[in-house]
Amino acid sequence: MLKKIILALSLASPATLAIEIEENQIDKGKVFAQGKEVTLLGNGVKVNQQAPNFKVVDAQFKAITLDDFSGEAVLINIVPSLDTGVCSLQTKFFNQEVADKYKNIKMLTISADLPFAQKRFCTVEGIDKIQTLSDSVWRDFGKQYGLYIKDMGLLSRAILILDKEHKITYKQLVSNLATEPNYGDVIMHLNELLGKTTELKTDAE
Repeated sequence: MLKKIILALSLASPATLAIEIEENQIDKGKVFAQGKEVTLLGNGVKVNQQAPNFKVVDAQFKAITLDDFSGEAVLINIVPSLDTGVCSLQTKFFNQEVADKYKNIKMLTISADLPFAQKRFCTVEGIDKIQTLSDSVWRDFGKQYGLYIKDMGLLSRAILILDKEHKITYKQLVSNLATEPNYGDVIMHLNELLGKTTELKTDAE
């Protein structure tokens, strides 16, 4: 446990966060916070391309990669921080309203929160149907997908859906960091991906 605490403290140091990453040109000018454009760093991704592999950690600091979900369709719910209201609502929506209805799709939530904070959030909020992963160690997910916010150390809010071959079939980059995604659009794509005709009512519709 002491080693984990030391690691967590080192991750929060300015030296660790001073990462040299090129600007995401694909999504330039698409995301705003309090009316001001934010700069996204990393390699932007597009629909129909093969999803890049990435390396994150779970609650036990075990390394997890996209290859660990080989052969599975995957929904990736990306949030800046689970300790904020909008991110909490977003994650609870997929856990409570979506996961049970699409059990053949692996559901992940990825944020830059430390694993300790993610585990505490999941325990308090009853998040038990989706896997929560942390990009706090290597910042690899943010770099590979162009979602690392410059000077903030957080991930930009987005939803990605990958088919069983891990081709990106859906991407929703939320333009205003303070707002929730368009859930109805996500559900529509999930239904298309699985050939479903049922509709899910959401507060956003």
